[in-house]
Amino acid sequence: MKRKNWLVVAILALVVFGLGMLANSIMQRRAESQHLSRAENNLKPFESVNEAWEEYYPREYQSWKQTADTTFRSKHMSSNNDDLLAQRPEMVILWAGYAFSKDYTAPRGHMHAVDDIVHSLRTGAPSDTSKGPQPSTCWTCKSPDVPRMMNQVGVENFYKASWSDYGSEVVNPIGCADCHDHKTMNLTITRPALVEAFQREGKDITKATHQEMRSLVCAQCHVEYYFKGDSKYLTFPWDKGKKVEDVEAYYDTINHVDFIHKLSRVPILKAQHPDFELFQLGIHAQRGVSCADCHMPYKSQGGIKYTDHHISSPLANMNNTCQVCHRESEGVLTQNVYERQDYVFDLRNKLEKQLAKVHFQAKFLWDNGAQEASMKPILQLIRKSQWRWDYITASHGASFHAPIESQRVLADGLYYAMLAETNMNSLTDKMKITATFAMPDISTKAKAQTAIGLDMAKEHAAKEQFIKNVVPQWLQKARQKGLLVSAKN
Repeated sequence: MKRKNWLVVAILALVVFGLGMLANSIMQRRAESQHLSRAENNLKPFESVNEAWEEYYPREYQSWKQTADTTFRSKHMSSNNDDLLAQRPEMVILWAGYAFSKDYTAPRGHMHAVDDIVHSLRTGAPSDTSKGPQPSTCWTCKSPDVPRMMNQVGVENFYKASWSDYGSEVVNPIGCADCHDHKTMNLTITRPALVEAFQREGKDITKATHQEMRSLVCAQCHVEYYFKGDSKYLTFPWDKGKKVEDVEAYYDTINHVDFIHKLSRVPILKAQHPDFELFQLGIHAQRGVSCADCHMPYKSQGGIKYTDHHISSPLANMNNTCQVCHRESEGVLTQNVYERQDYVFDLRNKLEKQLAKVHFQAKFLWDNGAQEASMKPILQLIRKSQWRWDYITASHGASFHAPIESQRVLADGLYYAMLAETNMNSLTDKMKITATFAMPDISTKAKAQTAIGLDMAKEHAAKEQFIKNVVPQWLQKARQKGLLVSAKN
């Protein structure tokens, strides 16, 4: 009897403890809600100047400013703009004929979004007499000035303009108005492409839960997309599904091609950054974890619970991220992450080398008189292979978000690339080509860029003149309009 009594007491104690924890959580969330829902703020609709929000939400603002920090580095990644073409020069070959072969760096924090796109060689060097090679659509995910301009000129008009047309308008880095309603501070979708993708799927995004919104605000930008039609209308290719084969089928149906490869003549699909799509295929998303749970964990200060806006790798803050759910030590958890990344990156590196080889081998066959009818099935294999490589490579977190899916996709990519080589070897024998195929030296970025005919000295000189002569004019106009208030600008 005494044993039963003690058991009852223990159960009651656990129930009381659980109810206490629940009540504490409710009170914390209520405090956070009250903290964020200050109806007395004087923010105007589409307020894109991030500094204007600081007066009302200082904790969130100060943590957001920390996204300027580029010091974090893990085994495979960092928060600095590392030159990835220098680290893996095969990528120069894979993107021959496309602007990524000129410049591709690791992504930095949100505070650097505008600076990085302005300085990138991929956006060219537009002058007063030249609009440059890119459409305004390239600004879409870089700034809260974008929804402001979309509201002002219309979504389609914004997309079909030139990138340089809005150089003096899109000046504030990714910030508050990208994700929050200016009055209620509710999470909100400010980019129409995500809403439109949901509508085509028969879904109402306004019915999303708060937990779902903690991922969907990220999915406005961290996704695969393409520029549709002459107006360059930003579109998510989700109509057939979000797996790599589904998106490929969508693109094949509409005969979409991002660029024709300069060496192999393959009609290439260039992936953007399908982070959300791949994240959904991993165990964390399947257990209801949101992007913000790991990249923007809750913090408490002065009795106020708020979201840390220092968006970064969870490895930089494991006590508030991984260890909220996992009880293992930081060392064990870090090793778990690295093991998954090691497997994925090993496959990725092997596929990169194989793809570089088959692009050159295809050029070798063209140079020796191969005909289109014989080459077409080979080119399709290379297209399928590179699409799978890029789908994983462009998704910066895929190696951990969905390591099993990442390895599956890369393995298929390696299969298609090796099959392409086998078929080209057979075609070489069939054509009785006596010349011997040899890979050129692409051991460095400079050698690889020379191999595909890039004049990098000219590219850098033009960009330097643009940064010197044009960008200051953009910033001066932005200040005159009251769009820039930060000291660094």
